[in-house]
Amino acid sequence: MKKLRCFLALSCLSLTILADNLQLRTAEDRPQDVAAIRAHIDSIFQAYIRKDRDKIRATHARDWRGFLRPSRSIIKGIDAYMQAAEVALSAPFGLAGYEFKEFDVEFHGDMGVVNYVAELVPGRALPFRPMIRVLDLYALDGDHWIQVASHTAPHPETLAARRQHPTALNDRLREEILAAREQVWRAWFENRTELGTVIPPEIVAINADAEAWQDREQVLEAAAGFAAAGGKLLHLEFPHTEIQLYGDVAILYTAYEMRTESAGEITTLSGRGTEIFVRRNGRWVNSGWHLDSGR
Repeated sequence: MKKLRCFLALSCLSLTILADNLQLRTAEDRPQDVAAIRAHIDSIFQAYIRKDRDKIRATHARDWRGFLRPSRSIIKGIDAYMQAAEVALSAPFGLAGYEFKEFDVEFHGDMGVVNYVAELVPGRALPFRPMIRVLDLYALDGDHWIQVASHTAPHPETLAARRQHPTALNDRLREEILAAREQVWRAWFENRTELGTVIPPEIVAINADAEAWQDREQVLEAAAGFAAAGGKLLHLEFPHTEIQLYGDVAILYTAYEMRTESAGEITTLSGRGTEIFVRRNGRWVNSGWHLDSGR
């Protein structure tokens, strides 16, 4: 019985020590560790600014886990991390600086949970300063801290700003949008089945010299009627197009010229149009248009 009491006492003492080691410690309890972790995060930012890939690799654990801004699935391991990081490292302008807006650390034994908000200084002029919010997990490895996991995401204010300001339109995006516009027009004249895949349920269409606005069913019916009457598209051209891009929404200001044939009669039409395209499930769909005739 005496041995049992002694064993129970030692067990309670061990549990007490373990609980004390695992209990929450705030930044005020461990200022040197907070400073070390903050300096480590600064070294990561500086490595991204310099595009120092070796330094970035060295500041992350070999079995790192988490998410970066462009990732759609869990990143597992340092090699996968470096592949995901290459999106930022390969950007032509990159990162020029940063500033912490909030910074907080809590400790659980030899683990540090870090939350921060940082404002980024891009390497080119933007209408707003992007911000990120980050959750990092740090582990004490010997006498130094190492990042073992992270979740990096755009700040809600940055997401809102991106929707409110024009998005840069590169050549690839421009070609994608123009090809989608061409597909919609030609599908109306030549392929009703294809047309049904490139106009969404919410479409609103205002056509030249037509009082009634059309919904999706009416657009498809009009296209079917043109084909049933033996109509053919002979020529289609867009002499001038301007594009405004706001995230996944593209507004096209279009000048068009076309020639059609129906019942042996050839008709030439030209005019202007405003067209709305939305990127949905990886493709651009035409959610609305307003055409006029004559220029």
